Amino acid sequence: MGGPGRVGKGEAQLPCRFGASLAGEVSTGPGSDLVWEEGQHPLTPPLHTPSRRSLMPRTLDGQITLEKTPSYFVTREAPRRIHSMSPATKLIVVVRNPVTRAISDYAQTLSKTPGLPSFGALAFRRGLGPVDTAWSAVRIGLYAQHLDNWLRYFPLSRFLFVSGERLVSDPAGELGRVQDFLGLKRVVTDKHFYFNATKGFPCLKKAQGSGRPRCLGKSKGRPHPRVPESVVQRLRAFYRPFNRKFYQMTGQSRPWAHAGQRKIFTK
Repeated sequence: MGGPGRVGKGEAQLPCRFGASLAGEVSTGPGSDLVWEEGQHPLTPPLHTPSRRSLMPRTLDGQITLEKTPSYFVTREAPRRIHSMSPATKLIVVVRNPVTRAISDYAQTLSKTPGLPSFGALAFRRGLGPVDTAWSAVRIGLYAQHLDNWLRYFPLSRFLFVSGERLVSDPAGELGRVQDFLGLKRVVTDKHFYFNATKGFPCLKKAQGSGRPRCLGKSKGRPHPRVPESVVQRLRAFYRPFNRKFYQMTGQSRPWAHAGQRKIFTK
């Protein structure tokens, strides 16, 4: 494995080998965001650029390029384009409870657009009718439908499904699965994290190149609006058949359920 991310002077620079793509829910897990953004593992830092090989950084022999764009998973043309560029790419998809995910998406939009109609008014047509799958906050959680599109181009063995809930409760454990999937030595462990009670999320004890801790920004960990239980139950019932199909397709049983008690991290 090459040194951390950046290519130094005099080192052999090779064309980018597009090794992995991190996709999934619009707000990916905080553990993964922190690790890849801060370069805690000797991977080429993740990209968030148009999918053109010429725009990607040169890599050292033994390095992997990780591209992180959450919207890939729900973008219809993404699997075809990625496959045409690099059919050997490994795909990491972060999923979480689709109801919680929809409410989180709404909270993010509400923070930027005060005066937005209530969650229930947007989730159901005319506020009382069937679930409105045209609303992106709802549509993104139809994981089985999105995965079906990807499986037209990539075999299931190319995918790793990561629990967004476990990235909060046990970031090192879930990132251990990611490192194994990519064929990497387990460098990121419990010692890299501590739990920030104010944010409600794990933080990195030391950011790359800094002696200070690193937590995600204000957009992470904001409180969710209160949603009536009747609305939550209706959405759970709506997602249930889609969730079952997703479990069958992936061979996983409820990746966002029973995430486990949050580990206690000390600073």
